[in-house]
Amino acid sequence: MKALTWHGKRDVRVDTVPDPVLKDPTDVIVKITTTGLCGSDLHLYEVFGPFLDVGDILGHEPMGIVEEVGPEVTRIRPGDRVVVPFNVSCGTCHMCGDGLHSQCETTQVREYGSGASLFGYTKLYGQVPGGQAEYLRVPFGNALPIPVPGDGPDERFVYLSDVLPTAWQAVEYAAIPPGGTVAVLGLGPIGDMATRIAAHRGAELVIGIDLVPDRLRRAAARGIHTLDLNTYGEGIADEVRALTGGRGPDAVIDAVGLEAHGAPLAKGAQHLTTMLPDALAAKMMQRFGVDRLSALYLVRRGGTISLAGVYGGMADPLPLLTLFDKQIQLRMGQANVLRWVDDLLPLLTDADPLGVDDFATHRLPLAEAPQAYEMFQKKRDGAVKVLFTP
Repeated sequence: MKALTWHGKRDVRVDTVPDPVLKDPTDVIVKITTTGLCGSDLHLYEVFGPFLDVGDILGHEPMGIVEEVGPEVTRIRPGDRVVVPFNVSCGTCHMCGDGLHSQCETTQVREYGSGASLFGYTKLYGQVPGGQAEYLRVPFGNALPIPVPGDGPDERFVYLSDVLPTAWQAVEYAAIPPGGTVAVLGLGPIGDMATRIAAHRGAELVIGIDLVPDRLRRAAARGIHTLDLNTYGEGIADEVRALTGGRGPDAVIDAVGLEAHGAPLAKGAQHLTTMLPDALAAKMMQRFGVDRLSALYLVRRGGTISLAGVYGGMADPLPLLTLFDKQIQLRMGQANVLRWVDDLLPLLTDADPLGVDDFATHRLPLAEAPQAYEMFQKKRDGAVKVLFTP
């Protein structure tokens, strides 16, 4: 089959690789019909090389048609249409039972002290082959794949793999009070969708902050109050407070994380690791991957910060004195995809309140994935969300 594989920093290629096969009696093979390019894929493209091997298959936002099932699979059958969550979760352990599928005890990567394995996402998360491919082996066939209706475009459902549950959890964790205010940092796919969900769930004022004109225009077109970092710079906090009675918003959702725009020291440290031998670079990324916590300085006292962006460092400058003094509540973590499916499926109707049908800015053949990664990384051609057709 054809699959997108990693070959080095900013070097991904569509290669011919062996087809996946059933290994366990509850495995299924899915023929991928649509698969997404995620902002966190850019971390693999740019800085997580120490945790990747040449030939690793990327991607964690797929959906498709069940091609083959193992002998113990009873929940789905060949021909069913399914979405595959990015967490590899068993559905039966204690953590899954508590709705913490991103902490699945069956697939935790204990070698690195990480939570549940993820499709297509480095040794830190199990080095499981990903979904930017023609076929995908999916374990736990009786629990993991999400059956979806056979009608409607793929765009209606593919975001159940990551974008929708990640954004929904970010808003849930933000605990925005009824009629409250929220600022969303970063208007990439997750931040954009978080603004839509926050507005849908009753936030009175949703502020979207970014520095990419296309992203700002896209959010503003849906009624989001947008602020351009290029305009406000270091005065952004003052402007946000002016919009929120001088206090700051009730909640801040940080949908940026490891991406280091405007943080030259962090960016330099992250890129330095890509020049080191893998063993040393891996230790450097874990210990010195300096991320940003700009959200601390925007949220009101007694407010809530929800971290949805991928944070990669083990030595983040977490200012506990500021957190304590401002009485901040902090929620974070990989999305527990299956926990939120029942909340989200009723919204994926012809009414389309979240605008999923036209959420993608680009739909391309998988053969053009290398060019799409570069386009998305450089934020060219209005790229916010890219979908591939294998």
